[in-house]
Amino acid sequence: MVQFLDLKKIVQQQREELLQAMARTLDSGWYILGNELKSFEADFASWCGVGHCIGVANGLDALTLTLRAWKELGKIKEGDEVIVPANTYIASVLAITENRLVPVFVEPSDSTFNLDPARIEGALTSKTRAILPVHLYGRLADMPAIMALAARHGLLVLEDSAQAHGASLDDRKAGSWGHASGFSFYPGKNLGALGDGGAITTNDGELAETLRALRNYGSHEKYKNLYQGVNSRLDEIQAAVLGVRLKHLDVQTELRRRVARRYLDSIHNPHVRLPAWESPAQHVWHLFVVRCEARDELLAHLTEGGVQTLVHYPIPPHRQKAYSAYAGQSHPITERMHAEVLSLPISPVMADEEVEEVVRQVNLFRP
Repeated sequence: MVQFLDLKKIVQQQREELLQAMARTLDSGWYILGNELKSFEADFASWCGVGHCIGVANGLDALTLTLRAWKELGKIKEGDEVIVPANTYIASVLAITENRLVPVFVEPSDSTFNLDPARIEGALTSKTRAILPVHLYGRLADMPAIMALAARHGLLVLEDSAQAHGASLDDRKAGSWGHASGFSFYPGKNLGALGDGGAITTNDGELAETLRALRNYGSHEKYKNLYQGVNSRLDEIQAAVLGVRLKHLDVQTELRRRVARRYLDSIHNPHVRLPAWESPAQHVWHLFVVRCEARDELLAHLTEGGVQTLVHYPIPPHRQKAYSAYAGQSHPITERMHAEVLSLPISPVMADEEVEEVVRQVNLFRP
């Protein structure tokens, strides 16, 4: 069986370094908001090319708290609208509605899976205050066009970089384009913790200070609370783990790109549509997602052939029961994508013969 993602094998490569980092943290006697977090925040901010990183409990909190902070700073208010891709994972939308803001679903580009800047303009209203582009599957969205549009209309931009650690365009990485960005360190991400974790990156010092208070019960100083905050802190153990794993990320990204290039060069099945890849640095291949009109048949064929695959994601947000108020909307590009997408195995620890077997099985498929 070709596993979809062998997390155990990935972690084993860094086992000794991880054990040393965790032992150091255990021996320190300090487990929340300590030196491990400060060190990782500084390292990740520098790696992303921004001034500030704020570690939080998970990727959803990273998005939710950023929107909340903008509310506290008077930059947005309840009832304002936020542009979001119609084909994103539901977390992007949950962050908006949790803040009593209104998601406005915009169709993606049919070739890139990412928010189509050409369609944003037509979705703007007098209540639009922000754009939430998602770097889906690890491909950086068209941030030059999105930022130019946002500047013309005075809009905030919150990048959802949960799947795109290190993706770059014009030598600028995900997390450094928008006014802020949310990252996830869920174990399966390219930069994954050994549990939940997340972070916000920004160049806005005022926003950063507000977020540091919001994540810690709204407290900027012990027992003094500026806001009605939450408990959402990246703990010391996970920060230590991430500090180790960040050192290996660039090499692992190149290994992912190597697998992606072999797929793109070797899969020639006319029934399978391959993802677009024009700029090598723009995609970090968190997922390698193909499209097939007979998706379920392809999935069954690959499973029978010993290749594990997953569907990211079978149901778009506007068709989820949680967002039944939007069920009447029609987003045909999104709906077609969700019916056709299938994620093939990709990771930095795939053996050559595993990649070859995936290619062979995909090329054998006939609907």
